[in-house]
Amino acid sequence: MQDTLFDLSGKVAVITGSSRGIGAAIAEQMARHGARVVVSSRRAEACEPVAQKLRDAGHEAIAVACHIGHKDQLKNLVAETKKAFGRIDVLICNAATNPVYGPTSEISDEAWDKIMETNVRSTFWLCNMVAPDMAAQGGGNIIVLSSIAGLRGNGVIGAYGVSKAAEAALVRNLAVEWGPKNIRANAIAPGLIRTDFAKALLDDPERKKQAEQRTPVRRIGEPDDIAGVAVFLASQAGAYVTGQTLVADGGETIC
Repeated sequence: MQDTLFDLSGKVAVITGSSRGIGAAIAEQMARHGARVVVSSRRAEACEPVAQKLRDAGHEAIAVACHIGHKDQLKNLVAETKKAFGRIDVLICNAATNPVYGPTSEISDEAWDKIMETNVRSTFWLCNMVAPDMAAQGGGNIIVLSSIAGLRGNGVIGAYGVSKAAEAALVRNLAVEWGPKNIRANAIAPGLIRTDFAKALLDDPERKKQAEQRTPVRRIGEPDDIAGVAVFLASQAGAYVTGQTLVADGGETIC
């Protein structure tokens, strides 16, 4: 049992926004645990090196460029995956955007729409494209990257937080609707992780120190900290977990 609990051999995992950061870490860990991986982000030239690195390590991986805000490109992502591997067992919706920094009272209609369309509507679209086939093949897993910004108010990335709260709500409904078809749906809510998204904060020694001090484990999270949670949720280890938002923030939100 211990040998197979986290085994993803034979599974096909699609990870959006996986050319770098958390998405790339998830792609690598999924591959290491036996999954065949589809690396996807907006630009093919960003995806292919990640997929090639996985292939060089002996894993099965392809790259499919996809702008998640375009429905036709999402359809192509699903089609190219099925063409290469025949199925999708694990869908990880990681790609997202946050083009503004400031209070929601100052956000433009255009920025609000972009955040909601990219972060929420695209996830809704892609899950609805993939879930019926998962059901037909006997089950599957959907994992959505939410954020602790969706669990509490925030004076500077509030709209992003609203979109992440909506994604967590979407996951709960997916779990209810598709659970009888053996599809589990969960969200991960990361705290501060060492990625380009947090680069401005992490490049400031004082702000970085403050961030570390308000986290009980006294460190900034690493992409692999989130990738491990994704492997758990996608594997037999997480077989009785669905409709949940798993917080991986080093304890920040308990303080």
